[in-house]
Amino acid sequence: MTPAPLAARLSIPSGPLFFPVTAFGPDGALDLAAYRAHVRRGVEAGAAAVFACCGTGEFHALTPEEFQTCVRAAVEETAGRVPVVAGAGYGTALAVRYARLAEAAGADGLLAMPPYLVVAGQEGLLRHYREVAAATALPVIVYQRDNAVFTPVTVVELARTDGIVGFKDGLGDLDLMQRVVSAVRTETTGDFLYFNGLPTAEQTQLAYRAIGVPLYSSAVFCFAPELALAFHAALNSGDDGTVRRLLDGFYRPFVELRAQGRGYAVSLVKAGVRLRGLDVGEVRPPLHEPTEDHVKHLAALIERGHALLEEGE
Repeated sequence: MTPAPLAARLSIPSGPLFFPVTAFGPDGALDLAAYRAHVRRGVEAGAAAVFACCGTGEFHALTPEEFQTCVRAAVEETAGRVPVVAGAGYGTALAVRYARLAEAAGADGLLAMPPYLVVAGQEGLLRHYREVAAATALPVIVYQRDNAVFTPVTVVELARTDGIVGFKDGLGDLDLMQRVVSAVRTETTGDFLYFNGLPTAEQTQLAYRAIGVPLYSSAVFCFAPELALAFHAALNSGDDGTVRRLLDGFYRPFVELRAQGRGYAVSLVKAGVRLRGLDVGEVRPPLHEPTEDHVKHLAALIERGHALLEEGE
């Protein structure tokens, strides 16, 4: 594996990894001013990296032109302070196209999402991600979830592939992840990054960290950066009391609320950003907005989370 600047910058993150939502106006078009403000606020709040136009950013709903516009805006707003990683997905040809658009927009890396629709074998998956990695000079993080599930043997081959620097898990099979980490550790040389990519990853990060997965995405950072930062700091410093208090009083209830609607891993987060004063618009179909009662519940949870921080002072 060839060391990459992105890997070095992400290996010991100074804060949560930020997955901004993509802002849309009342007419459904991109609201670039709101998007820029959202990215800027996240970086100023202490994000360690910006993952633009990924799952929380509704990659599936963006045209290639909108995608490149958003990635370029994220690059401009971060101004080199933190790395920008862009999503890339669909079939191989389109994933390569998105990868090249991201490179042209100035991104520092790629999060390669599952191929569209098909359930492929290991040989086909390996070929797909190798072609994406070979398409640009950008380092690639492979995202395991849904129809892209890998054996440890395949992840070893991914780790041996030039340009692939990390593996993000959105599946949640801890036994499989432990075997992946062990196989890569024993069968390759050099560093390889691992990420917990489950929705509301804080809820499972204690378990992931124990098996050698130190990095995680934080959707909560989009709308409650104070809570995400406090959890991140407590986890890294061994402050178990704060970790438990936030898990019990905020994260578990939030996960239970998120489970009450399909697509809430995105639409509920977007509602949270609006609750905090930035109008980023609604989600695009086929996602739908959370109910009014669920939004009220979310507002109460955010208040409860801040009260928990005050209790710990």
